[in-house]
Amino acid sequence: MVDRFDLSGKRALITGGGRGLGREMAQAFAEHGADVIIASRKLDVLEQAAAEIAEVTSRTITAKACHVGDWEQVSHLADEVYAEFGRVDVLVNNAGMSPLYESLSSVTEDLWRKVIDVNLTGPFRLSALVGERMKEAGGGAIINVSSTASLRPGEMELPYGIAKAGINNLTTGLARSLAPEVRVNCLLPGPFATDISDAWPPELVEWMERTIPARRVGRPDEIVGAALLLASDAGSYISGTIIRLDGAMTGTVGGG
Repeated sequence: MVDRFDLSGKRALITGGGRGLGREMAQAFAEHGADVIIASRKLDVLEQAAAEIAEVTSRTITAKACHVGDWEQVSHLADEVYAEFGRVDVLVNNAGMSPLYESLSSVTEDLWRKVIDVNLTGPFRLSALVGERMKEAGGGAIINVSSTASLRPGEMELPYGIAKAGINNLTTGLARSLAPEVRVNCLLPGPFATDISDAWPPELVEWMERTIPARRVGRPDEIVGAALLLASDAGSYISGTIIRLDGAMTGTVGGG
């Protein structure tokens, strides 16, 4: 029987791949046969994650330091990866940030630009550089990671929600621009119990467990099934699609 989820021989590049949902996807891709490059600002975290994933999967896991909100660093990352590995078959734009602020008027220009650059500018630039190479090579898959905040932003995540709404739009545009060779899709997570969730106050967790129809937040490994579908031949006719992973959530809490 052919395993449509098999990624043997593939090379995947995942931003924000050292922890949380990015790490879960990195390990899942490696378990299904891919060699994986994980990138983020914190090289020490990446190197530890890479070593741990390589140990349990026996795949090649490479750590690359990159601030995805920096246009030049993103350009350098793409060039370095292609120079070293020759190709990228799967790109996952997962890195993101959502800093807290006291009020809308307290949002500084610096905070605004950082949020937009990390969550939207970086994914655009990396997708353009990698996506065009994928198209020229004859195939590939890009997975963007958005958030429920892109649809229903809470009062303390408006810049983040705006940036993630841009990711939804970017997904649709790239799916058309890079077709038919490259498939581009988007995962839209709700609240997940990653390391970021450790800072959630108990009353917020209680509210989410009460109002989300699934009656709980997501487990990090629950991102894996949808990610594998979009990365592999199992999703060969899926492009321009946004897949929600939010337990049928109806509130205003963002995630991802």
